Order: sequence, then structure tokens, then C-alpha cells
Amino acid sequence: MPTKEPLFLLVPPKVSLAKMSDDLPQSSDDDGNDDEQPNPADPFSQIPMFGDLFKMFQNQSTPDWSGARQMAVTIASGGESQPNVDPLERIAYENLLRIAELQIANATGLTVSSGGAPLSLEVITRTEWATRTIDTYRPIFERLTESLSANPPATDPSDPSAAFLAPIMAMMGPMMLNMTAGSMVGHLAQRSLGTYDLPIPRDLQGETLIVVGSNVEEFRDAWSVDVDDMRMWVCLNEVAHHAVFRIPHVRERLLELLGDHASGFNPNPAALEDKMQSIELSGDMSGLQDLFGDPEVVLGAVQSDIQRAILPQISALVTAIEGYVDHIMDKVGGGLVGSYQMLSEAQRRRRVEADQSDRFVESLLGLELTQDHYDRGAQFIAGIIDRGGEDVLARLWESADTLPTPAEIDAPGLWLARVEGDAAGDLAMPDIEIPDDLSGLE
Repeated sequence: MPTKEPLFLLVPPKVSLAKMSDDLPQSSDDDGNDDEQPNPADPFSQIPMFGDLFKMFQNQSTPDWSGARQMAVTIASGGESQPNVDPLERIAYENLLRIAELQIANATGLTVSSGGAPLSLEVITRTEWATRTIDTYRPIFERLTESLSANPPATDPSDPSAAFLAPIMAMMGPMMLNMTAGSMVGHLAQRSLGTYDLPIPRDLQGETLIVVGSNVEEFRDAWSVDVDDMRMWVCLNEVAHHAVFRIPHVRERLLELLGDHASGFNPNPAALEDKMQSIELSGDMSGLQDLFGDPEVVLGAVQSDIQRAILPQISALVTAIEGYVDHIMDKVGGGLVGSYQMLSEAQRRRRVEADQSDRFVESLLGLELTQDHYDRGAQFIAGIIDRGGEDVLARLWESADTLPTPAEIDAPGLWLARVEGDAAGDLAMPDIEIPDDLSGLE
């Protein structure tokens, strides 16, 4: 995996941010020339090079997503050309996809595609995955940009460091977000297997799933499993996720929550100052790479009260989805994939041993998928089946009202009582005819 490079170096180590703000050239009347006054909104107005950078950032009111796409492609490919996918590989996947469609539809009762038309599947390169993913996640990133622009940080006028950093974060935010998004997606492309490595709905146009052929082969080689077993497992996983995400109220609710989370960030120039000062004191230049891999610093953002309220809702929905997909995979996969147990264990290890780029996007989007989340999902689904059986589990996706709440994920009995409340009430107290004359009763 290519080494990540810091995107920006705002100030050199061993230089005090407060001193930099104090040392900025001030206007002077010594020469009697008052024609050129510094722009109070531009902390670099008297520094030619930085002043030019300020003008560039200021004119870039919205991120240029072509730049993010280019960075994503460069990182995804590792700077090397990628061979075209063998047509025979695509044919092999499509043959297995038909089996996966039938099995998942029978096991879930869900419609896996529109109008009865079969799903299609494309085997693509890492660069193609990166390009498509930038476009998929772009609406969420744009909500984040709007949030940072609409909520300028409040600064203490008496704090020269905060006053110095606030306009820097305001002008560099869109460009930094652009580059950060590209870098993040590029690194994800190096290990993602297909459409739903991150549980985020994608455009349903064409009902087309995607598989990153080279990543699947690397994963297969690492565990020495049969190639057809690996491809079958991938097809089952993709179709199972797709069947859930194509349910309109599930899709709309998750996208709404992710968008609201992205809109809830608050700029915080103090985060950048604190991080930079820690590097100044330690003199550790290697810390710069970690510095710009931290969303709180790169985006000048911190979690807000709104986000703290949204995160449990995102977690509840995603935990239920992943627990359900794992259950369906266990139900179907054992009879179709000879090395199913080995592949499932490998996948469970892989997704909880994510690298920094995965954790970065999860923090930004509110998708912090740890082993605990997967365990809670499995326990929630098992709890429903133990109490009500597979028929009751099918009600999980019945409507927006039957989606689980955060409290119900850890107490599936609460979910069952709520969604089955009416029926349970009818059975709990049957009607009994009471005679009018009770005198003969002891």
C-alpha cells in the first residue's frame, strides 16, 4: 500500500502559532501611504506567497471534485497501469450471480431486483471502483462542506492564535475536504471487494453490482480457498446487502441519517492549534502524517450534540442490517460454498482489522463498525428468531415503523413486543362471558 503523504503543511515545526499571528505585518503610516490597507479577513494579506494562496482558496467556493477523483484514482492504482478484466472472469461471476439471486430471494422473501429483471454484475479495477465511489459519496461530502461553511467557528478576540487560524480553516476547508475525500476513497479501493464493503446504499440505476476482481483474488490467495467458492461467497454477500438496501424506507432512512450526521460538524480551529503545538514540543515530524489523517484536524471539525444524538440511530440501523445479512449468509452459504466457514471467519477478521483509511471514513460518516457492533447485530437477530422464529424476523423490514431503535438492538424482546404488540394483546386476554347473576358463584 502506498505511503500516505500529508496533504498540507500549514506551519513549520518549532514555530509558535501565537507568535506567527503576532508577527504578521501590520499597516503603518510611516511612509504616509494609506492606499493599501490589509484585508481583515485575509491573515496573509501582507505576505505575498500566502496572499496568493488565500486568493486561490477564496475563489474556490466549492470543491473541485475532479481533483478528488484524480487523487483517488492515483492512490487506488498505486501509480501503475491496471490490466483489463478477463471477460471469462465476468462470465464466471454472472453464472454464479444467478444462483445467488435465487437463493437470497428464497431465504429472505425480499425482491432482489426490479420488475423481475436479473441483476447484472461488473468486474472492475481499483481505479474504476474509486471513480464510482467518489460519485456515490459525493452528496454526503457536500453536506459536510455546507456544514463547515454555514457554521463558522466562534473565536475569542483576545486569543491571537484562534483569530489567526479561524480564517485559515474557513478558506482551506473546501480544498482540504476535496483532497481528503480523494485520498480516503483511493485507499479504500485497494482493499474493497465490491459494492457494499461500507454499508452505504448506492444508485440502483441498472441494478448493477460491482466486484473488484484483483482485491477478491488477493483475498482468495491469502486464505488459499477455491476460486469458485470465493466468487460464490462474494455474490451471496453482494446480493444479500443489495436486497436490503433496495427497500425504499431502509435506503431513505440510512441516507437521511448519514446526511444529517455530515451536516452536524462544527469547525474548531483550536483542534489544529493543539495538534500543531504537540508536534512543536516533540519535534516529531512523522506526526504530521497522522495529523492530517485526523478528521478533527483536517476538517477543523468536532462532534456536535446533534451528531451525538444521531450516532446511536445510525448504529442501530447498520447493526441490524449487518446482523441480518450475516444470518442470511450463514443460512444459505453453507450449502453452496465448500469453504464457507473459513471465508466467513476471514471476512469477520478483515472487517474489524480495518486500516486507518477505513476508520477515517467511518468517523466522518458515523459508521464506526467494530467487533462489538457485529456481535450486537448477531445477538439481536438471534434473539428475534429464538422468540418468534423466521416469520417474525421478516417483519424487520416491513415498514419504517418496524426498524429497530437503539434500545431494541440490545433488547430484541422490546422490538418483538412493539411490532407484535397488537397480536400479543389479542392473545393475552381472551374474551370471557360473565353471567349477569353472580349469586350462585362462590
